[in-house]
Amino acid sequence: MSNFWKNANQEKKHLYFATLLLIVYVSPLFILGENAHIRVHDNLDSNIAWYKVLKDSGQLFGGINSTLPQIINGLPRNAFGTEFSGIQWLHNLFPSMIAYSISQTITRMFAFLGMYLLLKNHFVKEKEAYPIRVWVSVAFALTPFWPSGMLSTLGMPLALWAFLNIREGKHTWKEWLTLILLPFYSSLVLGFFFFLFFMGLLWLRDFLVKRKSNWFFFSSIALMTVIYLLIEYRLVYSLVFPEAPTSRNDFVNSKLGLWRTIRLVFKNYFLGHTHVLTLHTLVIVPLSFLVLWMLKNKKRDWLENRYLYLFMFNIVLSVWYAFWFYKGWEPLKERVSLLNTFNFARFHFLRPLIIYLMFAVGSYLLWRMGKNWRRFVKICLIVQMFVLFAANDEIVYRSAGKPSVKQFYATSQFHEIKKYIGKPQSSYRVASIGLHPAIAQYNGFYTLDTYNNFYPLAYKREFRKIISKELDKNPTLKEYFDEWGGRCYLFVAKLGKKYEFKKDSKVKIDHLQLNTKVYKKMGGQYIFSAVPILNADENGLVFKKAFEQRDSAWKIYLYQVK
Repeated sequence: MSNFWKNANQEKKHLYFATLLLIVYVSPLFILGENAHIRVHDNLDSNIAWYKVLKDSGQLFGGINSTLPQIINGLPRNAFGTEFSGIQWLHNLFPSMIAYSISQTITRMFAFLGMYLLLKNHFVKEKEAYPIRVWVSVAFALTPFWPSGMLSTLGMPLALWAFLNIREGKHTWKEWLTLILLPFYSSLVLGFFFFLFFMGLLWLRDFLVKRKSNWFFFSSIALMTVIYLLIEYRLVYSLVFPEAPTSRNDFVNSKLGLWRTIRLVFKNYFLGHTHVLTLHTLVIVPLSFLVLWMLKNKKRDWLENRYLYLFMFNIVLSVWYAFWFYKGWEPLKERVSLLNTFNFARFHFLRPLIIYLMFAVGSYLLWRMGKNWRRFVKICLIVQMFVLFAANDEIVYRSAGKPSVKQFYATSQFHEIKKYIGKPQSSYRVASIGLHPAIAQYNGFYTLDTYNNFYPLAYKREFRKIISKELDKNPTLKEYFDEWGGRCYLFVAKLGKKYEFKKDSKVKIDHLQLNTKVYKKMGGQYIFSAVPILNADENGLVFKKAFEQRDSAWKIYLYQVK
């Protein structure tokens, strides 16, 4: 009994320390504010600006067929997702950086809580193994998740805890409340569609193999699914009642040969994916293979078998992800549009859950083997914590020379440009070169260019006429725009797929070929360029003024269409 209380008290101390480390991890966001460095890709260059545009438009509850005129002369409101998403409300109630910081904190705290409850109740139950429960949970919560995904992946352990409790008949109001509330701070298409699919398979297995109907478990899956469908009613409507074709109808993503597909399997397995980074390569992968070797030719108990299932499932997810892009799929995708418009490769978004469950269970299996192995497990936990802390956004993006939030959006500089133009922003349209259009959008400008994965296909075709000659000069850009087109940018062959030319750049554009007649016809009057255009006159452009400020990452060259 004394050991029980000793372990319980020690576990509480570890939990307090773990919570403190989580606070330390997110503290740069609150301390530095707009001077913090955060992810640019699929974050500053898109989502954060979208939240502000939606907020400023007053269209949070806009109708199914409403549009936002600030982007591409009327971007469908549905492209911004549901108004019942928690992150939308944070950005409506608070300035961007405060909302972002709160969201990071909420997500990481509930990721920690969910993984801890899951391990304690279902995988690592032994009292003495509390260091594994606590520190694997912290490690999971510190993974560099995609910010706008919220709890779409990091909330899966909490959901699995609730589902497994209900499945075992040990549920209370807490489990049901968890399943009701999680959909308001996560996304169906960014994680939980795939999670619920496998929960459905688990129920089906129980029904067919164990002859257990377990209607409580079935009802819990159905409840969460229905809540998601109600919250994501805009998505459901667009799938059930498709109208004009969108940019997604142009997607061509299955084009890898067999060898490149196999390489992608190994890349995904060992390195992960940018939207669900797990940073598992250095510690977790070697430990997982060590545990696998220890289990060979051994009579296994239920937990060891569970570990093997997790290990194999992890491999299967990487294989599925890579082969979704195998060119053999393309004939089928051409016939079934849903296979193009919905990204079924995202089953691999389950990997953070699986990888860190493997880490916990594998560590526990070694832990049971004696004192020396316990030391080894503790070293692995400590090293993994160092890996994750070193991957803090403030360290990674500052070291990489990325601009801070303030430098990126450069609000003071763009306010100066707005004053110089001297007309209501709604009365003219702009586009950017060597610069993300999200920056102009964040600062209230009406843009003809954008980064969205859902906009009218007719607009994409019309916009292409502006940049057709530049695309012809660069096959990579041509394929990128024609077969995807999420970035509807003023692409320039010389610049390639680079969109962040800072003010110290020496690059100059000397053979630009834009169809400014089409640009002007679409309402374009100005171009913001991050680099000088030497043959501006040949393109029907007049240089007006260069804008540069100390707190901005850019030097903006303002051109007006003749």
